[in-house]
Amino acid sequence: MSVDMNSQGSDSNEDYDPNCEEEEEEEEEDEPGDIEDYYVGVANDVEQQGADSFDPEEYLFTCLTYRESESALNEQMASLASLVKVSHSVAKLILVHFHWQVSEILERHKLNSPQLLVDARVQPLSFKHVMAHSSHHCAVCMQFVRKENLLCLPCQHPFCRSCWEQHCTVLVKDGAGVGISCMAQECLLRAPEDFVFPLLPNEELKDKYKRYLFRDYVESHYQLQLCPGADCPMVIQVQEPKARRVQCNRCSEVFCFRCRQMYHAPTDCATIRKWLTKCADDSETANYISAHTKDDVLLEKASRQLYSQRADCLLLCPKCNICIEKNGGCNHMQCSKCKHDFCWMCLGDWKTHGSEYYECSRYKENPDIVNQSQQAQAREALKKYLFYFERWENHNKSLQLEAQTYQQIQEKIQERVMNNLGTWIDWQYLQNAAKLLAKCRYTLQYTYPYAYYMESGPRKKLFEYQQAQLEAEIENLSWKVERADSYDRGDLENQMHIAEQRRRTLLKDFHDT
Repeated sequence: MSVDMNSQGSDSNEDYDPNCEEEEEEEEEDEPGDIEDYYVGVANDVEQQGADSFDPEEYLFTCLTYRESESALNEQMASLASLVKVSHSVAKLILVHFHWQVSEILERHKLNSPQLLVDARVQPLSFKHVMAHSSHHCAVCMQFVRKENLLCLPCQHPFCRSCWEQHCTVLVKDGAGVGISCMAQECLLRAPEDFVFPLLPNEELKDKYKRYLFRDYVESHYQLQLCPGADCPMVIQVQEPKARRVQCNRCSEVFCFRCRQMYHAPTDCATIRKWLTKCADDSETANYISAHTKDDVLLEKASRQLYSQRADCLLLCPKCNICIEKNGGCNHMQCSKCKHDFCWMCLGDWKTHGSEYYECSRYKENPDIVNQSQQAQAREALKKYLFYFERWENHNKSLQLEAQTYQQIQEKIQERVMNNLGTWIDWQYLQNAAKLLAKCRYTLQYTYPYAYYMESGPRKKLFEYQQAQLEAEIENLSWKVERADSYDRGDLENQMHIAEQRRRTLLKDFHDT
């Protein structure tokens, strides 16, 4: 599986020192062939046609530095502390518990202020059941200590300073921030930061604790997300949290705001996580093999070998059987020997794909499979999974090949400019066409996990229809981009417009909001 959602960067900013001065980095020019910014600079080319310019992916967000986000957090904390009449450190714990939903906190405070503190785990449920400890024994080490060396939270569970220090030190070394709580069994009261800081023995641990606190504050905030880019200290801020595409302006990491993983529209966060897990453990293949005879297993191995060849971009022409290597992203193939046009995925005649492409991208369910044997159901389950996985993986491979086409286009533009055959602006539409193609194909790739988990019915039929329409226009655009010299600018830009409108229509109707 070539798409790994967990390989996009560090899950935390542990290596970032919030006390260091932030340095402005020089902007780096995109390397030739880099197509990661395909969302940038193509809007004018597709919207100048005068059609509906509504973009379902439009999403306002702000990239904050460490100091900017810390300032915003402290401002909210100070305001709440003043309104609720608690210390700053307790106000932070309340905000974390309620995900920084200030309006909800104030409403709860108005209705029942003591219960608010109990729910936030900063005050015990009741003081009536807290025993007054006349002895000066620590409940952890059982040593007799002076009264001034016994420390406790509002729950009044006393422990010696030495045990508290060890408790806090171990937890901070394990990465705890706001998660440090009372040592008493079944006591869930959280320790505020002004209680913990004096118990940490050195500056190194205190610095770690500051970072972990900041991480917990941001991760608990419904409007903030840490950038998942490796060692990136930036924080993304939004007004309304949604599963939308955001991009860090420091490291250029692109991710879904809600789950901090690779952007995956139209598939929702839970579904794409389930899909990638299925692809990683290949559970469907195991189920299939366990339910089949030896002959079926041999047949499956042969099928796997054929798919492996397809993944390596090698197939036999269905008409003359010559070996064909796929060197571009377009699935419209033309044999160099017999000139036969066919579809890379289904090997069918391309002439039928003007009206029948819907059949190529749609999996035909067997309505009677529930009444058949367990072996037949296992066979059908794997058949369905492979259908969607092959298309998912094929579009991912096409993206890689089209990135090479993008690089070739850049080189061709540079050559023409050097030979005084126009300016860069004159030929930029070719580059924008390749970028838009990648944008559309990326969306198309993620329609297949979405379709795999959809229940049969009218809505799925509508989705499959729009998916097929998008796929047909993407292949038309891919064909023209790879043969750009054979098409005039107007024809290419018109195809760009059609493909992007198909993409937007599908996302408008099916993108999770």
